[in-house]
Order: sequence, then C-alpha cells, then structure tokens
Amino acid sequence: MILIITLNPILEHRFYYERVQCGSVNRNALTKISAGGKGINVSRQLKKFGIKSYNYIFSGGNNGRIYRDALKLESLDFSFVSTKSETRHAAIIISEKEKKVSSYFSGDPKILQTEAEEFKSKLDKMIQNCELVIFSGSSPSIEADSIIPYGIELANKYDKVSICDTYGKHLHNCIDASPTILHNNMLEINNSLGLRLNDEKSITEFLVNLYHKNIKRAFLTNGSNNFYASNFDYIFKIKPLQINEIDSTGSGDCFVAGIINGWINSDLFEESLKFSTAAAGLNAESFEVAIINLEDAKKLKDSVEVTPVGKKTKTIDDSPREI
Repeated sequence: MILIITLNPILEHRFYYERVQCGSVNRNALTKISAGGKGINVSRQLKKFGIKSYNYIFSGGNNGRIYRDALKLESLDFSFVSTKSETRHAAIIISEKEKKVSSYFSGDPKILQTEAEEFKSKLDKMIQNCELVIFSGSSPSIEADSIIPYGIELANKYDKVSICDTYGKHLHNCIDASPTILHNNMLEINNSLGLRLNDEKSITEFLVNLYHKNIKRAFLTNGSNNFYASNFDYIFKIKPLQINEIDSTGSGDCFVAGIINGWINSDLFEESLKFSTAAAGLNAESFEVAIINLEDAKKLKDSVEVTPVGKKTKTIDDSPREI
C-alpha cells in the first residue's frame, strides 16, 4: 500500500470564466468543487498513472464533509481524524481567454493537541501496513508540527520508504528524522531553513549534507529553471522542458508522483528523474491539476536534460531494489 499523509487539505471552489473583469461583478461561471492539497494532488496523479494509494487526512466541519464527498467522487480512498476547526477552503478564479489563475485561501485550521495525538496513534499502524509513505504539504498549526518527523521515524523503525515534501518551521526536524527521499522547491528550502542556496556550489554542498543525514535521494526543483537532484552522493543538474506555463499549481506534486512511479516500477534513477520532470512541466501547461497521462510524460521525458555534477556516475542498476 502507498500511504499519503496530507495534514492541511483544502476545499477548492473553482470558477471558470471566459474572461475576468477586475473590479466588476463577474457572473455565470462554470463552477466545480475539488479536493485540494499537495498529498491529494499526488494521489490523483498516481491514479492517472494506474497506481492506487490511500490518503490519511484531517477533516473538520461542513467544509470537511464536502471535501470527503469530493474525494469519494474521484474514488480516492481515505480515512480521517475529525477536527473541531473547519477544513480550510479557497476560491480559484480562472480566466480562460487570458490564461490567468488567481487563488484566494482561507486561514489554516487550528489542530488541537488531542487531535494531533489521535492522528499519530493511528499513523503508527498505517505505516506498519504500507510499502511507502509520503508526507506532503504544510502543517496547519504548531500542534501538528511533530506529526511528520514522528511519521518519518516510524517509517525508519519499520523499514519503510518515506518521501518528505513539506515546508515551514518543522522542516528542519523533518530533515533530521532522515526520510528516504526529500523533495522541495528552492523557495521553500530557503524560506523554511533560512538559507541562501543561490548558486551551484551552495546547492551541491546542501545536497551532500542531506546525504550525510542518511537521505538517499533529494530533489530541489526550481519552477521552469534548471534544478538539482542527488542519488546518494551523486549530484545531477536538470534542464526541464521548455513550456508555455499557465498555472504551476500541483507541478511539484506531479513530480513526486513521477518519482513514486519510478520507484514502483524499479526504473533507473535518471529515467525516473526525466519522467518526473516531464510530468511536472506538462501540469504547468494546464488549468487543471495532477491529471497528466502516463504516455504523454513518457513521450516527452527524453527532452529533459540530465547532467552529472562533480564525480561521474557509472552505468549501474540503481533501481529502488538496490537501495
């Protein structure tokens, strides 16, 4: 089982207009309610790749009820811990002619300490019964900040593969817990850890430091710009697809889904990296989030350039079974 943890899901009200007039009343939109949040995006994209996953979330209030109904409509399996606070929500305004997206988010819910402890208690058993666990998205409040580091430690205890894709004040503790795989974008790393990774030297030194913390693979994406990744202590520079970006929301989640796809299929590291990068680029060309077709990403993956940095790699089978 692939287990995906989303601590801060978001109920999206999506409004599609042909054109939006700012400062005016805009009527007759095509509307859709959608379950959002980074982990849910990963789960949705995995489903498009033909891979089943199971979601574990916080859910509260009327927003939480509607959110769970949206998950059921997509046939995304889940369980939840109920919260007194409402699940957060957002209005997503899409202007199709202008190819513009504006997002308006509510505040994060307040997680009670008892709710966080209940979440952690159930998480222990879930991780024992999974093959791979993904911790994705932000922590909604300080009471929930300990959940991801705790979950990573459980994964290590039970010899499970863990992927960490979070940000915020708790990221330092998440890294110290030593997930198997780490993904962040550069802005998240710099803001969360107070770093200035702005050149190849500082980035590669950071990746080497992650390896010394027993993180096997790390990916530091950077939007449509070149980015860096590591496989053990081998480092790579990646030139992504040249795209016509419409909305990058969920592109990092498609990247993570691609990494999982590669892991499940025992793909070589560089092949998995190319595929994941292609999926992320394709997502940014669409208003929709995390619905990239497997074959489309496969067709474009060889347009992604991957170059070793520093010591050269040997041509070996570095598929997940070798890790």
